[in-house]
Amino acid sequence: MFDKLDDLLRRFEEILNELAEPSVTNDQTRFKKLMKEQSDLQPIVDAYKEYKKCKQDIEDSLAMLGDESDEDMREMLKEELNTAKKRVEELEEELKILLLPKDPNDDKNVIVEIRAGAGGDEAALFAAEIYRMYVHYAESRRWRCELINVDEIGIGGMKEVQFSISGQGAYSVMKYESGVHRVQRVPETESGGRIHTSTISVAAMPEVTEDIDIVIEDKDIRIDVMRASGNGGQCVNTTDSAVRLTHYPTGIVVYSQTEKSQIQNRAKAFALLKSKLYDLEEQKRHDAEADLRKSQIGTGDRSEKIRTYNFPQGRVTDHRIGLTIYKLDKVMNGDIQEIIDACIAADQAAKLLKMNENA
Repeated sequence: MFDKLDDLLRRFEEILNELAEPSVTNDQTRFKKLMKEQSDLQPIVDAYKEYKKCKQDIEDSLAMLGDESDEDMREMLKEELNTAKKRVEELEEELKILLLPKDPNDDKNVIVEIRAGAGGDEAALFAAEIYRMYVHYAESRRWRCELINVDEIGIGGMKEVQFSISGQGAYSVMKYESGVHRVQRVPETESGGRIHTSTISVAAMPEVTEDIDIVIEDKDIRIDVMRASGNGGQCVNTTDSAVRLTHYPTGIVVYSQTEKSQIQNRAKAFALLKSKLYDLEEQKRHDAEADLRKSQIGTGDRSEKIRTYNFPQGRVTDHRIGLTIYKLDKVMNGDIQEIIDACIAADQAAKLLKMNENA
C-alpha cells in the first residue's frame, strides 16, 4: 500500500510541475485532464502527508522520552505519543478506503427513471412522491433537476417519470437508489381502511459524456415527432415538439415532451437513450462478474427489493444493510442522506473485506 502511496505522491508533484508550465494553459484539454487528476489525488495526498507527519511525531516523541527525566514532561510526551498513534490507525483506515478502486462514473451527472409497479393507481401516486423526494434531496445538495418525460394519471400520480440530476458526484450518490421500493399504507383510493403494499422501480443511470463511446447508427433508430400530450404549458400541446426514439437492436423506446422546442426534446431523448444503452452494457458486465455484483451495494439486480416505506409505523427500512429509521415524514421530504451514507459505508466495508481476502 505504501509503495502505491509513494508513487501517487510523486505523480501529484509531477502534475503540479506540469500545471506550472505556461504551455499547459494554452492546451485546454490537457489542462482540464491534469486538473481533474490533481483533484482526484488531493484527498489521498493530504491524508498520506498527515500520516507521514504523525509517524515522524511518534519517532520524535519516543526519542525525547528516552532522554527526558522530568515526570511532567514525560507525561506530556506520552500523551502526544498516544494521540499520534491513534491518528495513525485512523489514517491507515482512511487511506485504505481512499485507495479503493473508484467507479469511473461517480463524478457524472445522473439520469433517473421511476416506474410504477404492482399496485395500480396507488403505485403511480407513490412514484410521484418518490420523484418529489429526489427533487427535494437534489435541491438540498444544490443540484439541478431537469424533467425529461412524465406519464401522469389524473389523480396526481405518475406511471413513469425520467429526469436528470446535474451536480458534482450526483451518480456516486444516486446509484444506491436503484432497485425496487415498496410502500405499505392505506391508499387514498381505499375506502375500507386496509393496508396495501405497492411497488415502484428506480433506475439511476450515469449520464453519457464524451469519454463514453456510445454510437447510435442511423439505420438502428427511428425518430418520430408528434404533439405533446398531458399537462403542458402554453404552446407545448399545440406544436409537434414531442420526440420519440425507437432503438431497433434493443427495442428501447424513449420519449421527451417537456420542452417547447423539438430540438431540445430531441437532445433530451438522445441523452436518455444513450444512458439506457450504456446502463444495459454495465448491467451485462456486472452479470458476468457475479462476485463483484454481490459484494457491491448500488450495482445489484434492478429487480432486488431494496427499501420499504411503512406509513402506519412511520418507518423506512433499507433491506440491503438492515437499517431502519423512524422518520418517514423527513425522508419523504428529501432527507435521505443518512440512508445513503450508511449504504456508502457498507459498500466500502464490503470492498475492503474483498480486498483483504484477495491480498
